[in-house]
Amino acid sequence: MSYLEFLGQYGPRFIDGTIVTILQTVLSAILAIVLALSAGLMRMSRNKVVSGVSMVYIEIFRGTSLLVQLYWIFFVLPLFGISFEKFTAGFVAVGMNLGAYGAELVRGAILAVPKGQWEAAQALNMTPAKRMLRIILPQALVIMLPPWGNLLIELLKGTALVSLIAVADLMFEAKQINGLTFQSAEAFGTALIIYYILARFILTPSMRWLERFMARRMGRA
Repeated sequence: MSYLEFLGQYGPRFIDGTIVTILQTVLSAILAIVLALSAGLMRMSRNKVVSGVSMVYIEIFRGTSLLVQLYWIFFVLPLFGISFEKFTAGFVAVGMNLGAYGAELVRGAILAVPKGQWEAAQALNMTPAKRMLRIILPQALVIMLPPWGNLLIELLKGTALVSLIAVADLMFEAKQINGLTFQSAEAFGTALIIYYILARFILTPSMRWLERFMARRMGRA
């Protein structure tokens, strides 16, 4: 079977798997961003309980394997009465894992905002919340966007692990097709190309556009 014949026969399954991968990536990214912002801000709190909760979350999810976390969420939590459907378990595990890494990016970017900006906002008698939302976070966002681009690419690749709990994503379909045809080069080569296209021609340009947009908004273009 030629590669074109292979694509003609199994192309629809690759397309279906790619759609699931994109959905997993988008949902994981949304969860990761929300958790990263929340945990990053909590980590800077003067309240030891709030800061401690954030630190525990960050250390656990950064210090253990994403695969182990995925298995815990899908297989172990039901023993404690908390069950997730496999699709949900997939993006929750990936999102929580990358959110822990993102939290440190958020904290680092906030601390990187020049001290004069904090002092100027305080001189304007802004409340801490208003100061953070209107002055500090927009500038921190410009700083954190480049490393977030790398993190989102890692997130995309991390979604491949959800195939291990039978989520029918791109990697799951590639393994199933390989099991049927034993054409490993074609099956996994196609998956490799699709992952590369998603990372290189969708995620990377989108993040670079967002970087330029935010730089213009902040007058740094």
